[in-house]
Amino acid sequence: MSILLAVQHASNSTSALCILGAILISATIIPVSLCLRRDFLAFKALGPGGTPSTIPGYIRVKLLGLFALRNPYEPAPIPEDLQLKKGYLCSRALPQRSHPRPETRGIAPHRQITQRAEQDTFVALKGAIEDLGRNGGDHLTIGTSCFEKKGTGLFSTSPAKRTCRGEICHVHSSDGSLHLTLHPLDARSVLEAGWGERHPISRGGVFERFVPKGFVMVYAPQDDGEIAVVLEIVKAAAWYVGGEGGP
Repeated sequence: MSILLAVQHASNSTSALCILGAILISATIIPVSLCLRRDFLAFKALGPGGTPSTIPGYIRVKLLGLFALRNPYEPAPIPEDLQLKKGYLCSRALPQRSHPRPETRGIAPHRQITQRAEQDTFVALKGAIEDLGRNGGDHLTIGTSCFEKKGTGLFSTSPAKRTCRGEICHVHSSDGSLHLTLHPLDARSVLEAGWGERHPISRGGVFERFVPKGFVMVYAPQDDGEIAVVLEIVKAAAWYVGGEGGP
């Protein structure tokens, strides 16, 4: 009898442990699953970009996020062997941006969440960039962004710097911001004047397979005056990507 009671007690203890384990596992898995679901939906809400809005795309972005810059507002070090010692903007002092920096999110896509451009401002900016492509002679052209796989991109027909098929910049229809590639000193000027920030993985080295080291987000212009400033930055990108013969 004592043996039977011992077996029954052991069985009851095992069942209790199994139930407790199941409760603990559920208490962990359910919140984690909900958190992952919210994060995935936030990723999808950024809209289409260079990475598909799928679970594999989400996983890829999360892995890249492990290597994201700690401070995208801090300029990259200036290389000692830099051939062009002055940037395009060195003789054109950028005015200080009058707004606080907007909130941005993501890696691919990388988007501006606050201070988005009004539709008429976006249309004016996009039209001005298209005019640059049409009126830039043989060395500039307009096409679909190579980085984004959609949207308007400005390209150099004979790029001196390695970018995605010579892409100079592209503009995002969802927020009015841009991504472009700048000379290190011009990138510093843009960051210090508050007009943009470095792309989260613009580290150079092996990450240049994704974006160039000088890849910068320029914030969406808020009015015609800011469009003029942003266009100067676009011209700086054209000058750098295409060599010293840019507009």
